[in-house]
Amino acid sequence: SFNSLNHDMTLPEFKFIWYMEYSHRMWGRAVGLAYILPAAYFWRRGWLSPALKGRVLALCGLVCFQGLLGWYMVKSGLEEKPDSYDIPRVSQYRLAAHLGSALVLYSASLWTGLSLLLPQHKLPETKQLLRLRQYAHGTTALIFLTALSGAFVAGLDAGLVYNSFPKMGERWIPDDLLAFSPVLRNIFENPTTVQFDHRILGIASITAVTALYLFSRKIPLPRRTRMAVTSLLAVACMQ
Repeated sequence: SFNSLNHDMTLPEFKFIWYMEYSHRMWGRAVGLAYILPAAYFWRRGWLSPALKGRVLALCGLVCFQGLLGWYMVKSGLEEKPDSYDIPRVSQYRLAAHLGSALVLYSASLWTGLSLLLPQHKLPETKQLLRLRQYAHGTTALIFLTALSGAFVAGLDAGLVYNSFPKMGERWIPDDLLAFSPVLRNIFENPTTVQFDHRILGIASITAVTALYLFSRKIPLPRRTRMAVTSLLAVACMQ
């Protein structure tokens, strides 16, 4: 990597990157201990219900899997590729898997914590409420997909291809959008297509969040739920 990419790097610059990576690894290990040690203590004291034991085991397993996936991702950036003229970089597929796993772990942890801290609302199962719940799940899936597409942007340095918005250069749809063959490769390996998809998914996500907010205003909801939907819109606009 030093010979082909960063041969002009100074020692202070290398130290900065090294400490960033080292801090990330140490933080990840601290997170693992923050999961496993209290879980073992609570388990031994008999404070966990059978259902919660299964959830705790799944979360602890996901923490370990996340660390393993991180190692597997970094390994891809250190592999020699004699037939490739590309600069050394980690696999965008492994980067997306690492990010996706982290998002699942974070979401499951937050859901578990809130389930224990806050009592569940007993709401009448009206058609409007069921539609709102289904729409919220669909919006969640769209946001998750948008985040994963961001990992492909980062892995391929696709953000450097076009830096104008809403057009990409002088065009709404770039000429090289489907330059790779077969066509499916473009979605995951063509930097132009990856950036284009991420833009479309981002616009779709904020549109979906706004529609979810507007729909929620027509339904009588508890204060806590209304705050959550409003906060979601605020964070989406900030993002």
